[in-house]
Order: sequence, then C-alpha cells, then structure tokens
Amino acid sequence: MLEVEKLDAAMSDILSLNGSIAASVVDWKTGMVLCSDTKSKFDIELASAGNAEVVKAKMSTMQSLGLEGAIEDILITLSDQVHIIRTIASNPNLFLYLALSDDGASLAMAKMKMKSVEEVL
Repeated sequence: MLEVEKLDAAMSDILSLNGSIAASVVDWKTGMVLCSDTKSKFDIELASAGNAEVVKAKMSTMQSLGLEGAIEDILITLSDQVHIIRTIASNPNLFLYLALSDDGASLAMAKMKMKSVEEVL
C-alpha cells in the first residue's frame, strides 16, 4: 500500500517541473484517483479517469496481440500540452499521470522526474 506521505511528496516533486499543470496517481482498473494536485483549473479527476480508459485499452490490445511486456509510458501530444502516463512497476495496476504545458516544459526532464518518482513509489 502506498503511504500518504509518499504520494504527497510525489505530487510536490512532479509539480516542481517547469510547465507542469497537474499530476495524479491512478488505479487504471477502477479509474480511482489515489492522489492528485494541480496548479490551475485543470480537471485532474476527469483527465485521470479518461486516461485510465487509455491504459485499459492499451492493456487489452497488448493482451489481444499476445504481447507480454509492460507499458513503460504513454505520451500524448496535444497542440499546446503534453500528457505523460507512466505505469508504476512496483504496482502494475497504478500509473502516474502528468499534464505539461508546451510553454517552458522539457519532455526529457519530465520523463526523468517521473521515472525517479515512480521508483520511490
């Protein structure tokens, strides 16, 4: 079970990134948000639930194709934002979600930060 302190620290750490908008930890099987934080009026609950459906669809497709690997991350590029979904290796039912603004954000830094946070969780 994830500790509340670890989850809160993870949200603070991720949202310290330049361009970060919102972040969450989500159970993709149920769509339940375990923790979240946002810097704006971004609806993180709705975005998290929607992205749980993205992960479910990818997992289903992988199963249909007989692929046995795990999802490391999913990158969704919008016209003015980037959304990153990173599964948590220690708990494959969970993923870390980050929405970034294109303005001032570094995709490489975001992916490195998410990996380090995921390893702590």
